[in-house]
Amino acid sequence: MDIDAGKNDRRMKVRGRFDYRGEGKQGRVFARGKEGEQVAEEIREQKAILLRNLPIQGVRIEEINTDSEIYTIRDEISGKDVAYAPVEFVLDTDSIEDLIPFLLREEFRKIEVMAPNEIVMDKHDIERIIYRISEEMRNYQLYLERRYAAR
Repeated sequence: MDIDAGKNDRRMKVRGRFDYRGEGKQGRVFARGKEGEQVAEEIREQKAILLRNLPIQGVRIEEINTDSEIYTIRDEISGKDVAYAPVEFVLDTDSIEDLIPFLLREEFRKIEVMAPNEIVMDKHDIERIIYRISEEMRNYQLYLERRYAAR
């Protein structure tokens, strides 16, 4: 039995999409929508650069597309128009666990598993994934607590 064959079966290739939110500055009634789109575009460009230089072991960015059209929707809570700038990307990862930090991001919108066609997991795989999700959620909670405490 080839031990490395099991590791290669775990590799995943996925296409995903993040939509970065941009809000215009208050006080400019007539240009508000345009400014929101500009802010979303700037954020998208900054985040795409960070994504290209991603220093996560086991994750390789194969492709990044920032050409998608920016769209605007009305925020139900604030009642204001908010612009979103999509970034589509293709990731090659060592395992499904490596995807979890991407799936839990606020800007995550969509994922398509390109390979493999079938994923078989045993109970230990499920336990590791559940633990990783819990760990990521704790880290995110700490991040939010620090962020709001600084205000």
